Amino acid sequence: MVLCFGVIVLQYVCPTSDCQLLHLASLSSRLGSREPGDRMNGAGAGDPYSSEDGALVRFVPRFNFTTKDLNRAVDFNIKGDDVIVFLHIQKTGGTTFGRHLVRNIQLERPCECHAGQKKCTCYRPGKRDTWLFSRFSTGWTCGLHADWTELTNCVPSYMSNRESLERRGIPSRNYYYITILRDPVWRYLSEWRHVQRGATWKASKHICDGRLPTLTELPSCYTGDDWSGCTLEEFMACPYNLANNRQTRMLADLSLVGCYNLSIMSENQRWGVLLESAKRNLRNMAFFGLTEYQRKTQYLFEHTFRLSFIAPFTQLNGTRAASVEVEAETQRRIRELNQWDVELYEYARDLFLQRFQYARQQERREARQRRLQERRKLRAKVKPWWGVTGKAVFKPTKEPPMTEQYPAFSEEKQADAGQVESETEGQVEDSWLEEDGNETMLDYLENVEQWR
Repeated sequence: MVLCFGVIVLQYVCPTSDCQLLHLASLSSRLGSREPGDRMNGAGAGDPYSSEDGALVRFVPRFNFTTKDLNRAVDFNIKGDDVIVFLHIQKTGGTTFGRHLVRNIQLERPCECHAGQKKCTCYRPGKRDTWLFSRFSTGWTCGLHADWTELTNCVPSYMSNRESLERRGIPSRNYYYITILRDPVWRYLSEWRHVQRGATWKASKHICDGRLPTLTELPSCYTGDDWSGCTLEEFMACPYNLANNRQTRMLADLSLVGCYNLSIMSENQRWGVLLESAKRNLRNMAFFGLTEYQRKTQYLFEHTFRLSFIAPFTQLNGTRAASVEVEAETQRRIRELNQWDVELYEYARDLFLQRFQYARQQERREARQRRLQERRKLRAKVKPWWGVTGKAVFKPTKEPPMTEQYPAFSEEKQADAGQVESETEGQVEDSWLEEDGNETMLDYLENVEQWR
């Protein structure tokens, strides 16, 4: 009878098959091999993001960021007027990420992509208005690989011209700028290989302060149609090569240094201003990812915009740049040529990993709150079975009558009873709300013994 009663109680308390009380046999074996502080996710599954690389294990923050810098979750309203603007820097994996944006996001109204067409139609639900400004949705509308200076001046006017007449005069929409960065050395090598195969970016406008740069301000590194067949030494020797520190230049506000006019200030002063501008713009962006951290990039994008990808990102290390055997001395020279990009990337990597840690901590706090709510519901179910009803458990069988002869004793007895009641209820509440973060059944079983 006792056994049958216990089974009935167990099924009432934990009606689902994943109740942890049913896993007592495997609990001891897991506890024996578990390191202190390790989390138990399902069937011993590890953190899917720690397997990508060992960055978080070795990561020590170098920069101090505010909570505003780290908490980048935005209220993106795809059904309203908000627009995501993708700043595509050459050879950072932006083409792959851009395809994810138009083909791999779970949407109420997915982007319409047709075979043989590079651009997709990404309309909002119930509207003929795009929510994405990128190469694969609107094309190179503001110029081939437009930078921060060009996009911030071009996109608002372009979107305003697309608006219908009845929308004119409505307050401006929100523009959420995003980008992808890459390790400067490997990005530089990748661009060299791309140029070596005959690629050019002649269609880039480089508009700044409303005008195009002159040939004196922006001379070419080669004569002819392209620079195909150039060696790495030739690529590195050109002082006008825009591949040098490209990420810093494309993320900075060029109007702060007179655009492409190099005579306004010294080179070090100019690049110092551009670096600080690029860091500031990067901090204020809604999102940026790193090519070297695909899974974390996916996670932060989903966390920021509350959108989910259909298929997970994959980390591809077999790029053309990775296949190039470069001597240590050559890599050192590349780092010197891209010293401002190197500093920007270290800053971006630090901010990126801190944002990832902050987002995961938020996720864990929310999960703990959900578990606390589930415990309260479970406590409400268990109380009647164990005799805990929120009242005092120990009551005298018979209390002395209230007479004029014992008024003080009666008042003291009532006070003691009230204290017992509050202490008993508080102990039950504390035992259920106690959260030590070990995610095991030990605290749960101890509380069950206390209720008995």
